[in-house]
Amino acid sequence: MEEFSESYRAHAASVRAYLRRLVPVQDLDDVLQIVFTEAWRSRQRFDPHRSMRAWLLGIAHKRGVDHLRARAAPTVSLDVVGDPPGHDGRVDDQALADRDQLHRALAELPAPQRQAIELAYYGDLSQREIAERLHVPLGTVKARTARGLHRLSALLAAA
Repeated sequence: MEEFSESYRAHAASVRAYLRRLVPVQDLDDVLQIVFTEAWRSRQRFDPHRSMRAWLLGIAHKRGVDHLRARAAPTVSLDVVGDPPGHDGRVDDQALADRDQLHRALAELPAPQRQAIELAYYGDLSQREIAERLHVPLGTVKARTARGLHRLSALLAAA
C-alpha cells in the first residue's frame, strides 16, 4: 500500500494535467480517482522495467476517452433556440447560406484535413495541442491544415 501512496504522490499531478486536456474540469477528480483505482487493481500487469508514468498516462487516456463517450451530449430544443438574428434583428439568410456552404465544403475534405481544421477553428486548439490530441507529429498537423485550407478555398471559390 505504501508503494501506491508513493506512486500517487509522484504521478498524480502529471496524470491530472494530462486529463485536463481530455475531460471537463468538473469531472477531473472523478476520472483521476478511476485511473488510480484501476492502476491499483491491475498492478500485477505493470512491468517494473517500464515507465510508471507512461503506464499511468495510458490508463488515463483510456479512462478519459471512456468518460467522454459515456457523457450524454447536451441538447436544446430547436423551438427554444429559434433562428439567429442578423445585424438588424432579422434572420440573415446570407449568413445561414454561407455557413451551410462552408459545412458542405468541409464535408468534402479528407477526414484528417477536416479534423485538423475543425479542431483549430471550432475547437480553438493550437497546432501543437492538435498534434498532442491526435498523437501525430506537429509537422503532420501543419501539413494537413495547410492542404485542407487550400482545398477548402478552392471548393468555396468553385461554389
